[in-house]
Amino acid sequence: MQKSTIQPGRPSGTTTYESAAATAFGQAVRAARVAQGVAQDEFASRAGISRSHMGKIERGEHVPTLPLILKISVALGISAAELMAATERNLRAETDL
Repeated sequence: MQKSTIQPGRPSGTTTYESAAATAFGQAVRAARVAQGVAQDEFASRAGISRSHMGKIERGEHVPTLPLILKISVALGISAAELMAATERNLRAETDL
């Protein structure tokens, strides 16, 4: 029996994966976390998720769900809207290259 392959960042049941958006979101999260001087493992603990999952989010390998985005924004002490605005800026910067 052949093991099925799962593509990084693709939640079960989805048929598409937007790597640019996932990467832009991860960059926004990492920038906010680093600006606050918080280590990834401590931040992941604050957000209530595993450090390895947080690493995958920050690298753009996983697309977080809305509840997880809200947990991340609370752990960062910023609004989800601010986090999305930073994500949009990262996306624009990517397309302007």
